[in-house]
Amino acid sequence: MKLLLTSAGISNTSIHNALVDFMGKPVSEASALFVPTAIYALPGGADIARRVINGSIGDPFCEMGWKSLGVLELTALPSIRQDLWVPMLQGTDALLVGGGDCQYLTYWMQQSGLADLLPSLLRKTVYVGLSAGSMVMTRFGTSYGGHTLPAESGKSLGLLDFAIHPHLDHEWFPENSLDNLEKLAATIPLPSYIIDDQTAIKVTNGAVEVISEGRWKLFTP
Repeated sequence: MKLLLTSAGISNTSIHNALVDFMGKPVSEASALFVPTAIYALPGGADIARRVINGSIGDPFCEMGWKSLGVLELTALPSIRQDLWVPMLQGTDALLVGGGDCQYLTYWMQQSGLADLLPSLLRKTVYVGLSAGSMVMTRFGTSYGGHTLPAESGKSLGLLDFAIHPHLDHEWFPENSLDNLEKLAATIPLPSYIIDDQTAIKVTNGAVEVISEGRWKLFTP
């Protein structure tokens, strides 16, 4: 599998180069599909999705010169024949999975059938996660509680044997100091990557590499 798990998107040259290396082509020659689903479980989610798409919030993700960019809304997929969207997904160079609520995203990845497709899909397509879109691939996820899913619903897909804690020292998340995130990591029985918005985790067929122009720490309980 080819995974580029970011805190905030393609925030610097090193992460951009890792993406291009994964795809084997420049962004201007590549196709992408954006999954906004996770953000709808947060206040103002629809407007945040719009701003991520048009590039008016955060670091580059959707608005970075893709040859083509589409939107894949997971909540719509269970009522659509798979032959209408699976071939489109299989022909895409990059799957951009946005942030929001891990539990809500996990649920709709499973309900839509996307979760079952990922192991085969990601032999070719590059998975690019942002915040919750990165966390969902690990064994640890969180929820803001802005949905009506059963409390026991899974909060991540568990495809990777570590946790990611994004947005280290970010001004929007004052609780995300290194000390606080280390305390959280100490409660999780697996390694944790604590990363800031200038850092990404690159996973190539199980091999893990940290791509960073910022601050990060690997915490092992």
